[in-house]
Amino acid sequence: MYNFDKFIPREGTHAYKLEFRKKVFGSDDVLPLWVADMDIETPREVADVIQQRSLHEIYGYTVRGSWFQQSIMDWQLRRHQWHVREEWIEYAPGVVPSLVIAIMAFTNPDDKVLIQTPVYPPFYSVVKDNNRELVTNPLVEENGKFFIDFDLFDKQTLDPKLKLFILCNPHNPISRVWTRDELLKIAGICIKNNVLIISDEIHSDLMLFDNKHIPIASLGDDIARNTITCMAASKTFNIAGFSTSYIITSNRKLMLEYRRVLMSLHLFTGNVFGAIATDAAYRYGESWLNALLQYLEVNVRYVQDFFNNYLPEVNVTDPQATFLLWLDFRKWDLLQPDLNNFMVDKAKVALNDGASFGENGKGFMRLNVGSPRLMIEDGLNRILRARKMKM
Repeated sequence: MYNFDKFIPREGTHAYKLEFRKKVFGSDDVLPLWVADMDIETPREVADVIQQRSLHEIYGYTVRGSWFQQSIMDWQLRRHQWHVREEWIEYAPGVVPSLVIAIMAFTNPDDKVLIQTPVYPPFYSVVKDNNRELVTNPLVEENGKFFIDFDLFDKQTLDPKLKLFILCNPHNPISRVWTRDELLKIAGICIKNNVLIISDEIHSDLMLFDNKHIPIASLGDDIARNTITCMAASKTFNIAGFSTSYIITSNRKLMLEYRRVLMSLHLFTGNVFGAIATDAAYRYGESWLNALLQYLEVNVRYVQDFFNNYLPEVNVTDPQATFLLWLDFRKWDLLQPDLNNFMVDKAKVALNDGASFGENGKGFMRLNVGSPRLMIEDGLNRILRARKMKM
């Protein structure tokens, strides 16, 4: 029914992952398996809605009606069994901008913000670029799996200057889904130590291998009142270019403060297509998503089998969610610049530099498997051929 093997050239579309290859990697001649959008066409129903709207040749200011919140409410209930009310939802111009708005709204310059590393690079910049002090809670690695150091987490959040914790669930890049017990422990510590939780749950719909996403705010009223959840249809349905997301909080005081900053920055308008694309995705895209998840699971197993068979010294972290794989090249015993140069100059593959996710990302690379299988096969074979030549 859905052909995820279909290759769609993106040249001429101003795609970030193509246009920025020269700037980031110093070469246009690398296979782009890096930026976290998919090389898979969005659901036909979503494309139809966008194309139909584009036929009306006035693209002026638009508004989001209650239909926008309703589709979100219905989706959260169906996919995550989370009962969300209309007044808990507010538009955002993207999840990363939501993090910035939260930092501006709920902290002051020189306050501290906590993140867990290795983590999505903008988690660093949204803190540092806004003159807040960054505190890192490194995840503990045991046999290729990652866990939270709760003793350190509790100690760090005891600091009265630490006002805000940015949770990544599922966690990017390690593709870890936090369990109910872990989330309850996080929430309990944050409430005890008066630390607000900003939960980035943008990958929440991309659950693999029967894993289940649990919105941290769904675990109790006290937790919900201490949480702002950031979500979007963008990663799920490959519509990130519309820069449309939303936040959810049951705490009216937090909502009003978030809105105050949103309004002060004049970021509340949105664009012509973002809201209708989100609405269409949530209303009509579920069967497409279910098929996509099966396809991603097969891609993941293909990558794991490939490395096990041909490059067994490279460990592929077993993902519980997302279309992102965390590859451990530390047994190659290369400095990070040399590992990056190998991928770009020898293999001609563009992967995300593990060090960009933090100090404990050195020796790793991130691979995007949200692509047709032939692209994944091409990328892995390039790495294998280059490795054989080097050996």
